[in-house]
Amino acid sequence: MELNTVKRALEAALLTAQEPLTLHQMKSMFDAELSNEVLRKLLDELREEAAERPVELLQLASGWRYRTRPEFAPYLVRLNPEKPVKYSRAVLETLAIIAYRQPVTRGDIEEIRGVAVNAQVIRTLEERGWVDTVGHRDTPGRPALLATTKQFLDDLGLRSLSELPSLQDIAQNLELIHAD
Repeated sequence: MELNTVKRALEAALLTAQEPLTLHQMKSMFDAELSNEVLRKLLDELREEAAERPVELLQLASGWRYRTRPEFAPYLVRLNPEKPVKYSRAVLETLAIIAYRQPVTRGDIEEIRGVAVNAQVIRTLEERGWVDTVGHRDTPGRPALLATTKQFLDDLGLRSLSELPSLQDIAQNLELIHAD
């Protein structure tokens, strides 16, 4: 099979996929054996070709996908004027603690925040698919250990937690905002 045909088939699959596609899923599209090296080369070519287009090809935690470049969001939101979900400060603080300190228990979160964590806060994050139970701490009561999911990384456009901004950078940005 000609590599240009393979590349165009990959592009078609990535443009129509509802979820990010893994290398394994993409390889399964073809009868001929396709090495990971060749597949990555073709994906890099597709990424370069998209450089001048309003979409970009991203590698996320759970695979590859096209997404609209952020600068076009103001135009697209007019087509679908749904209001984004607003999360309470408690939900966002809890999510941040889980993301930066994972795995953590509900007790750990309460200790850091200094207030009790409402069960609905955790449930909201689980329903969104951003947080999941990854085990239990080996202490009395065996509390659940919470961690972020691949969905969390995908929704933020990240490949791994190491791409989260450092807490020091966040603190500096907050200081700048408060100074203004």
